[in-house]
Amino acid sequence: MKMKNIGSQFEDAITLADIFEVVKTVVLLSIGKSRGGLMLGMANLGNHPQGFFGGFFTIGSNVIVMNKIPLQRLKDTKPDLFKPYAFYILLHEYIHSLGYMDEKVVRNMVYKICRDMLGEDHLSTKISADTGNFIKHFTYPDCILNPDQTCIELVNGFDRSSVSYIA
Repeated sequence: MKMKNIGSQFEDAITLADIFEVVKTVVLLSIGKSRGGLMLGMANLGNHPQGFFGGFFTIGSNVIVMNKIPLQRLKDTKPDLFKPYAFYILLHEYIHSLGYMDEKVVRNMVYKICRDMLGEDHLSTKISADTGNFIKHFTYPDCILNPDQTCIELVNGFDRSSVSYIA
């Protein structure tokens, strides 16, 4: 029952804020933890055909930063991977925001949550199981882009469910 409801919530998600609401739901159902008041920043974190940073969360902050280069690449070339990839990155960084810092632990948690809540065949589960199989879709081939360390663009209305009033 949970998986079907989560699956339809995932399918109905359009924006990164919508996807993040699904992330928060699956984490609450899976490990019983949540936090509000997070912001999303978009930045050029670089591109390299053999690897890249999908995002990061800085301890003590309330900002998840996502690399906008893979998101743009997916929009341009593989739009069917956009939501599964965004879900995977947001889930990974959200778990960091809950106090889990060990990368191996977080990767295992992300895989288990994706598998249990979305199913073994879901693209987010497949990405979390082996990101390397998908890297060709996330990066621009034969192109190395250096990160832009000067600009993080905040996404308005990102963590909607933690806001109980309209300002």
